[in-house]
Amino acid sequence: MSILMEPLTGGSSPGLCWSGILRTCFPILTWLPRYNFTWLKMDLIAGLTVGLTAVPQALAYAAVAGLPVQYGLYSAFMGGFIYCIFGTSKDITLGPTAIMSLLCSSYIGGDPVFAVVLTLLCGVIQTGMSLLRLGFLLDFISYPVIKGFTCAAAVIIGFGQVKNILGLKDIPQSFVLQVYYTFHKIPEARVGDVVLGLCCLLVLVTLKMMQTSLGSAEDEAPRLMRTARRLVWSLATIRNALVVIAATAVAYSAEVVGGHFFSLTGKSAKGLPSFQAPPLSEIANGTVITFSDIAKDLGGGLAVIPLMGVLESIAIAKAFGSKNNYRIDANQELFAIGECFPDVSSISGKIIHIISDVSPGLTNIMGSFVSAYPVTGSFGRTAVNSQSGVCTPAGGVVTGVIVLLSLAFLMPLFFYIPKASLAAVIICAVSPMVDFRVPVQLWRVKKLDLLPFLVTFLVSFWEVQYGIVGGIVVSAFMLLYVVARPKVKVSHHGVVVLELDSGLNFPVTEHLSKIIYTHALHASPPRCLVLDCSHVSCIDYTVVHELEELLQQFELRGTTLVFVRLKPSVLKVLLKAELPAFRHTDSIDEALQLLTELSNYDQQS
Repeated sequence: MSILMEPLTGGSSPGLCWSGILRTCFPILTWLPRYNFTWLKMDLIAGLTVGLTAVPQALAYAAVAGLPVQYGLYSAFMGGFIYCIFGTSKDITLGPTAIMSLLCSSYIGGDPVFAVVLTLLCGVIQTGMSLLRLGFLLDFISYPVIKGFTCAAAVIIGFGQVKNILGLKDIPQSFVLQVYYTFHKIPEARVGDVVLGLCCLLVLVTLKMMQTSLGSAEDEAPRLMRTARRLVWSLATIRNALVVIAATAVAYSAEVVGGHFFSLTGKSAKGLPSFQAPPLSEIANGTVITFSDIAKDLGGGLAVIPLMGVLESIAIAKAFGSKNNYRIDANQELFAIGECFPDVSSISGKIIHIISDVSPGLTNIMGSFVSAYPVTGSFGRTAVNSQSGVCTPAGGVVTGVIVLLSLAFLMPLFFYIPKASLAAVIICAVSPMVDFRVPVQLWRVKKLDLLPFLVTFLVSFWEVQYGIVGGIVVSAFMLLYVVARPKVKVSHHGVVVLELDSGLNFPVTEHLSKIIYTHALHASPPRCLVLDCSHVSCIDYTVVHELEELLQQFELRGTTLVFVRLKPSVLKVLLKAELPAFRHTDSIDEALQLLTELSNYDQQS
């Protein structure tokens, strides 16, 4: 179990309970008093390793977002400091990611002011979702939609960097036009960029394969071998930084001797970003663009980006919590506190649930004060963090310091970073996201689930945000169809027996009535009906009203409708409705016996 997930111990003193609430609201108080040199050493190693991965990725992802490279670094350090205080997972790292950068590029149009305002609003919306407990909305984004989007995003991002590998200019942003003009302008490719880009790709792929093949060092292996394996693994882990540094050295040497062989990143702002209130308006071409104008232009991005940000973070937290055998159990902490002071428990329960989800929102809100664009959890850097042996979220502070040092002292050198090297970093980072096994698995398990996957995947090449929306809409229609058209098993035991396999909600009324009329009321002669409700766990007033009319129709035709195996919650609703001629039994056999008795009674009458 993670050191952050140990349950709080209750006591009888209200003071101890409030101490527990503080530790729940600020998880740093759980592990900081027990912090030791061993943890510090491991956190320093992990933080440094992630930092050397984060810096080149941040520079590259800023290009994907259509922003100057320094904005990637502005976005890469705040998450480490915020999550160290409020985070409940030792592994997760917050910062710019490929998918969020791609989504942002669709809305901000390369304008830093739009990016900062989007970050602020994204943080406010995410925090609001936590306070209002709206995380359930993410449950409506199905696995096929997520995989369809990530696969399409990887292709879009990866192909979007081909132009930098080839050294091409003036390539449109639209994917279709991008493909056309990239192939059309291949004769204009710069030899220096092509050679450097391919070399960077080759080195990155080779180091990745070496890291994968090494695995973990075995305890019984000789010490020298274990040390060598650890060294190679470490070098392979920081391969992005090594490649970018080597490519920058080559480009700088070429520039010094007067050779302009490579397309360079170019001039960027020097030093640390100012900590100031985010700009809520700007002047463009002599026209004042107000905050409301910016918000209107951001449009659907204010829904898509916060949701996708939270979705990424939750997916990563679940994946690494499962992998490292820990889980955030707020209920256990609440129980321990509640035993000592019940009045406090009602307050702490709400606080616990809110704090567990609030970190991404706070990171984005605070990030807007340092000119960041929206961030979320990074799967790749979280994996590096976990594999490096991080012990607490303090590793994120070390990563943040590395990024700040880069901003303070290395910005002049970033001028000489070749675009081809950053493109190689991005291509290698997103390539694992293209998983060809997913459509095969969907086809094998449930072919219909291929529909939202394909809709999301294909529409994303038009506009990524429309791909997500399209996939969600298709999934919603599929879900609604299942609700409105539940499977009904029809059998005959002298009377008609209908077995429902889901709840009775208003969309199902017409469908249910049609089946009942077909098999019972419109039969010649009309037949009695047993309605098996063993799988029905909910019912609403629309259905109750329809059942009242059906019962009247059965009575008019001299037949009977009997309800069987009603759950207590459903039976309670039906009894309150005071339905005419309402009969129910606990089993089908009892229902058949009841119908026989009623039939005999009618014959005697």
